[in-house]
Amino acid sequence: MPERTDISYNEQVTYQVPDDAAGERLDKALAAGLPGLSRSRVQALLEQGCVREGGRTITDPSLRVKSGQTFDVFIPEAEPAQPEAQDIPLDVVYEDEDVLVIDKPAGLVVHPAAGNPDNTLVNALLAHCGDSLSGIGGVKRPGIVHRLDKDTSGLMVVAKNDRAHHALTEQFSGRSLSRTYQALVWGLPSPREGRIEGNIGRSTADRKKMAVVANGGKHAATRYRVIKNWGTAVSLVECVLETGRTHQIRVHMAHIGHPVVGDPLYGKGRAARPGGKHASALPEPQRGAFVGFPRQALHATALKFLHPAHGEPVRFEAGLPLDMQGLISTLESL
Repeated sequence: MPERTDISYNEQVTYQVPDDAAGERLDKALAAGLPGLSRSRVQALLEQGCVREGGRTITDPSLRVKSGQTFDVFIPEAEPAQPEAQDIPLDVVYEDEDVLVIDKPAGLVVHPAAGNPDNTLVNALLAHCGDSLSGIGGVKRPGIVHRLDKDTSGLMVVAKNDRAHHALTEQFSGRSLSRTYQALVWGLPSPREGRIEGNIGRSTADRKKMAVVANGGKHAATRYRVIKNWGTAVSLVECVLETGRTHQIRVHMAHIGHPVVGDPLYGKGRAARPGGKHASALPEPQRGAFVGFPRQALHATALKFLHPAHGEPVRFEAGLPLDMQGLISTLESL
């Protein structure tokens, strides 16, 4: 198949593996066969679920390709080269010359991407920190070493210089950085305390979703404990991440049958419907408040890491936001 040199955005292209590319890694083969795309761009497309083969979403860049295999590649609009500073208020929990810890509100996207080109945390950080963030972690994600989903609230740490970025990134990779969340989930997990382990990969049924997969994916483990429950309808749980996979807590809690309240992707099963077994255990108006909650009721409550400057452990905590407090108040009135 001839090489493509006319790659444009918001289109789907088809690539057929030539004989001389057989046995190569998928990311290398696609980058060579679609020269308008760099290998890193191809890897990003794979991670985003933009590559399919025979109706199956492919996310593994190291997959060895076979002669004649055909891959469909969707190429979304390119992100802007450099985010702009925007004066967006930040809830700063702690700040020094090395790190910034914020309590991110629900609804704030962490970094610019397709569909959210601005009004993100990165835009706010550029305004707050000025030129000091330039280039740290890449121009599109300056200072960012981890992320929270748009509608997940809570604590995030941001690196303000290269030394801090390197140290924090190593802590995430080495899993010495501790992240604790609280979530309202449907039902009462049994046992009340446990560990969920299951590889997480892109769902083959819906590329916008992640799933616990039997083959492939990345190792993921979450420890949880029930803090309080209201019968068998709803529980407040604490979750500690042992790994940091996309949507990890949301996927793992749904996997054991207790999706996060309000989760638009993983909480649409029978348990969360107005007539579902857990929701039906709630009287009105409590039932309506929970079924209609507009986001996943998930909050990053605690963050612990070794400070990049002196190596001593530091810990930060953030109470539940008002919307989650409101849900709990409706339960306490029962």
